[in-house]
Amino acid sequence: MEQQEEHTTLFQERLAKLQEIQKEGLTPYSLHFQPEHTTHELLRALDSEFSEEITYSLAGRIRSKRLMGKAAFFDLEDASGKIQLYISKDTFPDGFRIFKYLDIGDIIGIRGFLFRTRTKQITLHVQELYPLAKCLRPLPAVKETEEKTYHSFQDQEQRYRQRYVDLMIHPHIREKFINRSRIISLIREFLTSRGFLEVETPMMHPIPGGATAKPFVTQHHSLGLELYLRIAPELYLKRLLVGGFPKVFEINRNFRNEGISTKHNPEFTMLELYESYSNIDGMLSLCEELITFTVEKISGSMKISYGDHTLDFTPPWEKISYLDSIEKFSGIKLNEKTLFSDVFKAIQKLEEIQKSESRLKEISQFDNIWEIADMLFDIFVEPKLIQPTFIIDFPSIISPLAKSWPERPEFAQRFEPYIAGRELGNAFSEQNDPIEQKKRFQQQAEDKSQRLGNEEVYIDHDYIRALEYGMPPAGGLGIGIDRLVMILNQETSIRDTILFPLLRPEAKT
Repeated sequence: MEQQEEHTTLFQERLAKLQEIQKEGLTPYSLHFQPEHTTHELLRALDSEFSEEITYSLAGRIRSKRLMGKAAFFDLEDASGKIQLYISKDTFPDGFRIFKYLDIGDIIGIRGFLFRTRTKQITLHVQELYPLAKCLRPLPAVKETEEKTYHSFQDQEQRYRQRYVDLMIHPHIREKFINRSRIISLIREFLTSRGFLEVETPMMHPIPGGATAKPFVTQHHSLGLELYLRIAPELYLKRLLVGGFPKVFEINRNFRNEGISTKHNPEFTMLELYESYSNIDGMLSLCEELITFTVEKISGSMKISYGDHTLDFTPPWEKISYLDSIEKFSGIKLNEKTLFSDVFKAIQKLEEIQKSESRLKEISQFDNIWEIADMLFDIFVEPKLIQPTFIIDFPSIISPLAKSWPERPEFAQRFEPYIAGRELGNAFSEQNDPIEQKKRFQQQAEDKSQRLGNEEVYIDHDYIRALEYGMPPAGGLGIGIDRLVMILNQETSIRDTILFPLLRPEAKT
């Protein structure tokens, strides 16, 4: 309560200063000021550029103030760094008077010339000063030591909620999001250099499809339609292969109405690409090349630190089949002939299952072996896949959009890359037989209907119609951008890779 009252008082004091600036005939929220330089440029200036004859202009936020009689020093920060400024009552009385009404956090524009202080610090002597935006709320308190700068703004949820403050006072957070942008740019560079065309497909779908997940529902009032925010762009991108585009990719948002955790955000960014006349082998090579290209460009090495581990991206990555990985890490052997009752009994005896009431309750509702396999993989396998690894040969029954191996029809031509104990993507040889695809969709719908009862089940009949016109054999690959950024930015929560993650409503005070 005391802190809230203090902030209210400071807010009122800053409002009063804003009014004083207005009395000076100035607007505290100026319409225009165009800086011609950055602090980074000025800090690298040559000795020949230290002259009263050369004028520089900067704009940024005041980060500190030191009033010393008829003079003052203050720090200005822009996107490129921070520089010291000097203002004198004797040489610039009007500006010095305005300066007294400025606060830490205010955004200003200035013009002046460079000089060095007695301690050789590069400083800008202010000759013109323009208030551009008044900071009415005080910035979080700062405490500096020889080793580190500490801010009072440390509560993690508050930092997510007020990301604008987080970015303002934590330059290293800004750098992480700049790095995210670089990563996405590198992915685009890699794909376009290989002949892929970037496209955009609908974000609102008439039926949910392309992946198994609970959708967000919305309404189009003019057409009287119920629409779904897209779960995945897959089926629209493959329609483009039918239409004659041989290589396409999209980097955009997907929406899944599911839980929030360090690994999941309901709104997330995906790369999906499709290549005609390719297959699972082509996608595996492409995935490995794309990620290693990005890692090397960002880090300058094939090895990066992540938590307690050193991740080595040097190809070739390890490959292990889905069922072999479950047997290796859980001790339970599965195949299409394994009796459900035998596995059901075996899994209940595992210590990791017995000590979790929620998992015991979950498996009591299972009615097929593949639901058990999925749980075993999540618990025993995924956390162990630290080094870059491809999980291959998923059962066809859980891969309805993938082709099966002709000599082993029970297994799909599908893989998933795993790094640092996290799934990073999904890929397969695309099913382009419309009859087989329709049969799989119908089987999937029947299974879902039995499991969910009266809940409506959808089949994308237009996608089947598109396949009936003929889609070339193709490979497809999806990579979770947020999870890749997590690894390259050495983060452990997906929220730290998203500028504005979804949060519960803020508690009212």
